[in-house]
Amino acid sequence: MDFLLKKFVSMFLMPLPLGVAFILLGLYFLYNNRLGKTKVALGLSVLWIFLISYPPVVNPLLNALESQNPTLHTAPKNVQYIYVLGGGHHSDDSRPITSQIIEVSVVRLTEGIRLYKQLDGKAKIIVSGYKGLHDPHEHAKMQKELATSLGVPEEDLILHLGTRDTQEEAHAGKTLLLDKDFIVVTSASHMTRALKFFRAEGLRPIAAPTNHLSYTQHLDFTDFFSATALRKSHILWHEYLGLLWQKIKK
Repeated sequence: MDFLLKKFVSMFLMPLPLGVAFILLGLYFLYNNRLGKTKVALGLSVLWIFLISYPPVVNPLLNALESQNPTLHTAPKNVQYIYVLGGGHHSDDSRPITSQIIEVSVVRLTEGIRLYKQLDGKAKIIVSGYKGLHDPHEHAKMQKELATSLGVPEEDLILHLGTRDTQEEAHAGKTLLLDKDFIVVTSASHMTRALKFFRAEGLRPIAAPTNHLSYTQHLDFTDFFSATALRKSHILWHEYLGLLWQKIKK
């Protein structure tokens, strides 16, 4: 119930739905002939949508979050486990596995395999994730299929099935990873929140952020109403709402 409530509330608190809410409020005022409030609401909606879709605003904000944990260029030699956090997929047997798994999950697993190769195959890769609401396959099994197709032996893969979010992934790893240093691979924007979940379980994660989306150089100040920037705003907003939720749940 807590998981579904969290998903439902966050869906309506995302940047674009908030912008649409301002528009609907403006239309409500217009319908009731309250022209002054109509202008304010519609003006705020245009300003809000402009800001959340403008790269020179969004990229520095996202970069501040993504830069909180440095890149792990080289895996520590004492590490025995690499935990690649789940993302998502859309099963379709007519397509290659790389098209069924969403891009962010492919990037995360690729980074995990890169670190695994540095350890000469002497570590285990943990993959996780559940079916989603309408998919027949566990995400962890999809990641396993991709990993084995990229040369990782099946015996070097550990599956944490049924984990729906990062908190459940951290809890699932507690028995195996307690008192061990291990690598956590997830998106750079998500890493700060993920580390808090693992540390709350008394674990010792080593951050390996990947899938960096922000940039702060060569910004195009003429790129207005960018769909890419809007997507980044969604990610940024989602993570800060998640961090706020962590504080509330303490």
